[in-house]
Amino acid sequence: MNTRNSFPDSIQIIRSKRRTLSLQVRHNGQVIVRAPYSTSLAEIEAFIRKNAGWLKKHMDMVEREQEKEAASPVQPLKMDEIRALADRALKVIPERAAHFAPLVGVQYGRITIRNQKTRWGSCSSKGNLNFNCLLMLAPPEVLDYVIVHELCHRKEMNHSPRFWSEVAKVIPDYKKHEKWLKTEGTRLMRRMTG
Repeated sequence: MNTRNSFPDSIQIIRSKRRTLSLQVRHNGQVIVRAPYSTSLAEIEAFIRKNAGWLKKHMDMVEREQEKEAASPVQPLKMDEIRALADRALKVIPERAAHFAPLVGVQYGRITIRNQKTRWGSCSSKGNLNFNCLLMLAPPEVLDYVIVHELCHRKEMNHSPRFWSEVAKVIPDYKKHEKWLKTEGTRLMRRMTG
C-alpha cells in the first residue's frame, strides 16, 4: 500500500475486535495500522491519507532518532539484567497501581510484567494490565504516568479528549512524561535484547 512518496511501501495492518483505527510508527520505522475486523482497505487507506501529516511527523522523528542512535550506540541489557528488572517491576508496579486506581476511580484485573520492544503498557478489554519491565529504568514520575495512563483506559479504551482529561485529573503535567517517553524512551527500548 503506497500512500505518499515519503511513506514506506509496506504498512502492516493488524485487525482485532477494537472499535477504532489507530496508527503507530515503531522505533524501527515500521508503520502499523490497527483496525477493526470490519474495516475495508479503502477505509484504511482513507484513514492513512487523513493522518498523513501525523505519520510524516512521526516517521521524521524516528529517522532523527535512528541517526542519533547510530552516532551513539546503546548497550543491550543481558538476560539476567532483564530478569532483575522484571522482578523489581513485580514488586513496584502492583503497589503503584493499587495507589492510583482509587484516584482514577477504577478497578483492574491482573498485572503482568513483560519485556517488550515496542510498548510501555497496555490494558485489555477485561481490565488486565501489562507493563514493560524497562519502566524500572525510567524516572519514577514517568512510571507513575504510564500506570495512570493504563488505568484510565478502564474508563476510556481510546485516546479521545475524554481519555486525556481523565489522565490530567491525576497527572496534570502528563505531557512532560509523554515527551520523555518519545525522546528518551526510544533509546531505552533499544536496550531490550532477544
